[in-house]
Amino acid sequence: MRFCADSRWSAVRVGVTVRRGARYWRRLGSTLAVCGMFSVSPGLASAQGLSWEQLAEGMVVTTWDPGTRCDGQVPRLFMVKIDPERFRFSTYHFRDEGLPAPLTIKEWQQRTRASVLFNAGLFREDFSYMGWLFKNGRSLGSKRHPLWKGLFVAEPVGAGLPKARVLDLAVEHFSPDDPAYHEAAQSLMLLDRSGKPRVRRTGQRAHQTVVVEDRAGSLVVIKTAGEVTMWELAVCLQEGLPGIAHAMAMDGGASSDLLISSDLPGVREAGRDPSLWQRLVDGNGVEHITLPAVIGVAARDVGRQR
Repeated sequence: MRFCADSRWSAVRVGVTVRRGARYWRRLGSTLAVCGMFSVSPGLASAQGLSWEQLAEGMVVTTWDPGTRCDGQVPRLFMVKIDPERFRFSTYHFRDEGLPAPLTIKEWQQRTRASVLFNAGLFREDFSYMGWLFKNGRSLGSKRHPLWKGLFVAEPVGAGLPKARVLDLAVEHFSPDDPAYHEAAQSLMLLDRSGKPRVRRTGQRAHQTVVVEDRAGSLVVIKTAGEVTMWELAVCLQEGLPGIAHAMAMDGGASSDLLISSDLPGVREAGRDPSLWQRLVDGNGVEHITLPAVIGVAARDVGRQR
C-alpha cells in the first residue's frame, strides 16, 4: 500500500493510512484441507488441532478458518511456519537493487530465488520505505517511524541471539548506529506479549500480512484470504492461537502478498494434485501490484541470496 498525503482515511494515533488500493486478492470460496502433521516446534503446532503440511525440513504450512470462534469476522488464514535455525531472512528494496521501478512478488522471486517471499511494511508515494529498513547491516535510508513499534529483525551480528525475531520497540531496544541484526523492517505492532491488541478499532477492512513470533521461537507468516480489520484479526489471533508470543502487521490491502516457490519439495509433490493454498500464494491467478520492498526466506544450506 502506498502512503498518500491526500489519503482520506487515516488512523492517526498509529500513523497508518487505511485507504487501500483498487485491486485486491480474490476470496477463496472452497474449503481447504491440508494434511501431514509436522512440528518445527511446539509453539503453534498443537493450537486448535492445526494440521501442518511439510514443505521442507523446517518449514510447514496450514490454514485455519476461525469461523464462529471469531464471530465470523475473520476469513480463512494461510500460515507458513519457518524455523529460523534452518532458514535465513533477507530484506530487499528495489532502489538498493539498482532497479528503476518496484517489482511484482513473482518478479522478486525470479530475481532472488527465495523459497518464500512476503511484502514488507508501508511505503510513501515515491516508494520510499516508512520506518527503519536494514539490509546487511546497512540502513537503506529510511528513518525510524515514531509511532510504529513493530520491528522484524533477522541474522544477528553476534552469537547468542535468536536468528530472527519480532521486536516490540515499546519495551525492546534497537540501535540504528550499532544494529544487533543485519536485516530489519519496521511496521505496526499488532499484538504484544501481554495479549493486548496494539491497533485501533476501526471499520476499515483489508487483506493483511502478519508476522508472528511463537512461544517456541519459530516465525509464522500469516496471509488472510479475505478482508478483515486489524483489530478483529489481533483479537482472533490472541484468543484462537494461544501459542503466539506477539505479532506485527506488515503492509495490507493491495500490497498484502505472499509467494511460495514451486521448487520446495512439498510444493513439487503437491503439484501433482494442486491444493487451494497454492493458488493463494503461488503468484498466479490473482492480481498483484508492484512492491518496493519485500522479505525473502532461503535455506541456510544454499548459496547466499543476492
